Amino acid sequence: MLTTQFLPGSPCWIELDSPNLEAAKRFYGGLFGWEFEEQVPEYAFCQVGGRNVAGFGALMGEEVTSAWIPYFQVRDCEATTRTVEQAGGTVVMPPVELAPHGEMAQFRDPAGARFAIWRPAGTPGVDLVNEPGSLAWIELHVPGATTVQGFYETVLGWRFEETPRGDTTCPLITPAGSDRDADAALGALVPLQPGEPPHWLACFAVRDCDAAVTRCRELGGTVHAPAEDVKGVGRTALLADPHEARFAVLSTRTGPA
Repeated sequence: MLTTQFLPGSPCWIELDSPNLEAAKRFYGGLFGWEFEEQVPEYAFCQVGGRNVAGFGALMGEEVTSAWIPYFQVRDCEATTRTVEQAGGTVVMPPVELAPHGEMAQFRDPAGARFAIWRPAGTPGVDLVNEPGSLAWIELHVPGATTVQGFYETVLGWRFEETPRGDTTCPLITPAGSDRDADAALGALVPLQPGEPPHWLACFAVRDCDAAVTRCRELGGTVHAPAEDVKGVGRTALLADPHEARFAVLSTRTGPA
């Protein structure tokens, strides 16, 4: 389960890199009810009731694909960057200070999935998780789980444990220092579907999964997998915004709040 009591290696922020921030605000504001606080040109905090739940940034550098990028907390960006390179990852953006909030860097793991790290200062991370409109789960979609487990064990100190999930099993991810049980898991490794590039998938909590699917279509998004019940998890669907940034929604109950 995600928490805002961030341990080293735990997800502390989620960011959409988008080619059109105004269009992104219209879509996600309409879907999740988010409000937006401008920080600097081309960056905004996404909020629920005044609490930060995500960030929007413009596509940077050579990136051409809109995507949701998870940030993981670290104590030292420079040291972690060196470890990433030694473990077979690629530096997309070297460490940069974002005063007064903190320091970040962005990478690709050996499978090609993009992620970032965060050394907090004034902004520890998101203020809310597991509530409607906030992050509830993350998944790493790669062609083979074993191809990246060693990388993340080395870089972020994660543990992996094969665990039943629905009608199948998958490796759940827990950060170092957390309890060894399923409730401490922050996410999972999931087999990559044919034709998909390796990627991290953000899953946001909603009150009503089916209503979110309908609203996504109304706002110009795409439904890649319709709402379905997953035993022991809840009701979930795989969606994409109008610029094809994929994400999932999850409700643990059906019907309006």
